[in-house]
Amino acid sequence: MFIDTHMHEMTYSPDSFLKLEEMVRIGKEKGLGALCITDHDSMGLKDYAAEYTARTGFPIFVGIEFYSLQGDIVAFGIEDYPKERIPAQDFIDLVKAQGGVCFAAHPFRNNNRGLEENLALVRGLDGVEVLNGSTSFAACMKAAAYARQYGYFTLGSSDCHVPEKVGVCATYFPNEVRTMDEFLTEFKKGQMKPAYYVQGGYRVLEVQNNDKKVQNSIKIPFTFPARSDSMYL
Repeated sequence: MFIDTHMHEMTYSPDSFLKLEEMVRIGKEKGLGALCITDHDSMGLKDYAAEYTARTGFPIFVGIEFYSLQGDIVAFGIEDYPKERIPAQDFIDLVKAQGGVCFAAHPFRNNNRGLEENLALVRGLDGVEVLNGSTSFAACMKAAAYARQYGYFTLGSSDCHVPEKVGVCATYFPNEVRTMDEFLTEFKKGQMKPAYYVQGGYRVLEVQNNDKKVQNSIKIPFTFPARSDSMYL
């Protein structure tokens, strides 16, 4: 099952041009089985997403992309979150205290919003986004190298703010998930893998390969942004 684990909807992410219904339509066309809405410092779409899932049967998991003092962290499975920026470690501890999961978003994107070398310093972080459809290839591969070195789970996400980005990268989960509890359970197992969309389907990226093999397997069929300093957050 493929899930886009980092997406922005326009109601609570002011830099997004996407409504949930359009995101679902495009996601289904690409073969996604669920979507994760991770708006900037907000979980405001949670009630609407729950109603949408109940009405349509298509799973929408609402998390948050929290801008910590060291960079962006995506979290799921929490009810309470800070209304102002706090240190990354404090946010991770808050997520863990609530039984949630979290991963570093675009850690080496060149817009001062990634954790960067703090990946080696924080404790309790579950995973690293090693494929981000709005981040340069070089920055993604640096994230993959850190994930290998420090033993993090690896994920792929579109980080979409516009229609053409929906589902360009995603995360493969070996077991189907329909509820947030199932999503958290499978996430904590750490069996997911990053994937990218090419030629009408998803291809899984094996991060344990060395950098050259990774580059050869992905560079030609998929085009990342040329730069990391995306206009979107």
